[in-house]
Amino acid sequence: MLTITKKHTIIELKLKGKNYREINRITGISRRIIVKYWRQYKEQQNELRDAVNSKDDLKIKQLQEEITSKDKYDSMKRKRRRFTKEVQTRLYEILENELKKKIVLEKNKQALTKKQIHEMLVNEGYLIGETTISNEINKYYKKYNECFIRQQYDYGDRLEYDFGEFKAMINGELKKYYLAVIVSPASNLRWAYIYKNTKKEVFLESQVKFFHQFGGVWKEIVYDNMRNVVTKFIGRNEKELNEDLIKLSLYYGFKINVTNCYSGNEKGSVEGGVKFIRNQYFAKNYEFASEEAMKEYLESELMKLNEDSKFNEEIKKLLPLKPKYELAEIRESKVNSYSLIKVMNNFYSVPEYLVGKIVTTKIYLNEIHIYINNEFICSHKKIDGYNNMNMDIKHYLNTFVIKPGALKNSHVLKSYPELKTIYDNYYSQDSLET
Repeated sequence: MLTITKKHTIIELKLKGKNYREINRITGISRRIIVKYWRQYKEQQNELRDAVNSKDDLKIKQLQEEITSKDKYDSMKRKRRRFTKEVQTRLYEILENELKKKIVLEKNKQALTKKQIHEMLVNEGYLIGETTISNEINKYYKKYNECFIRQQYDYGDRLEYDFGEFKAMINGELKKYYLAVIVSPASNLRWAYIYKNTKKEVFLESQVKFFHQFGGVWKEIVYDNMRNVVTKFIGRNEKELNEDLIKLSLYYGFKINVTNCYSGNEKGSVEGGVKFIRNQYFAKNYEFASEEAMKEYLESELMKLNEDSKFNEEIKKLLPLKPKYELAEIRESKVNSYSLIKVMNNFYSVPEYLVGKIVTTKIYLNEIHIYINNEFICSHKKIDGYNNMNMDIKHYLNTFVIKPGALKNSHVLKSYPELKTIYDNYYSQDSLET
């Protein structure tokens, strides 16, 4: 790269009639460089002449700057010799694993440093400089000034969905909960429901609940790459969507839009909504007498929050609401000799005459319904945990008539503390003898 003085010397000597060999001997500059700058000078002079003839003032100013400026090195044209496609592929593989680790471990101090990543690559046999790797990592994480395009959506066009985690003290006990947050960017409607997990049933139920609470359906819902949305990735860009979500979208008529991996900015409204709702309502208030009290508190606060939204305008543009979608998972279960069926690792009683038969169970978010030959038999409140039992004593009445001695220590009687107390006080053998 030549200084403006050396550039001027080349031009001056050439204008005096010196040839390339003579200029090389006088200046020590290679003939290749001398030829380059002389040709560049002649081209600029011809362009300047044409610009003057055409009275192109903008072009004249541009050429004046080029002719009088010192030479500039264009690093964009430099070929990177050691940062090959193979190195890039391996580096990006490491960085993608880091992002996956961040999702699994959430906030943690176990991220690889740039220095560690460089050492990994060197140990694997790649000859590459630490600065080059550092620059590529910055580029991958987009730590340069990125331009975002401000979006504006019409009413009824778009919803954004996400989950957020928080903790609360319920009657003195610390528990973890999840917020299913749904935001409409057009009207600035922000809503959330509290759940104990982020399972498929919760994911689907929260959307159905939202549609029916607000009386309509949006044309599109935007999700990130959560497991309830994407069943598996096919290559880098193609995704296989969850079949149950597809069914829900077919029924209600909304379009599924999945963001690019690790691109939270593509659903920025709900990303901000999760943080806002969690910090606004559970940073100071985190102690509640019961889960019901906590849910009532959140609903009341959200009602106040949305008084300033433009939902009253947006509701006019929503797709018409259909009858509530049945979100039951249907299974078949065999009734065991204790007149129990096993559903999702827990047990539920059915009437005793069904022992040995196959029944159909419809599993909802909070309840299970039991049928035989399409005829409703009974229902139970769904229980959490493993190997727990939910039993109805009325399902065993005939058996207790035949086997009265089985009642005293039966699990089903002990599951009704008040009834067990009555039995012990008035109907047990000891109480009868007294």
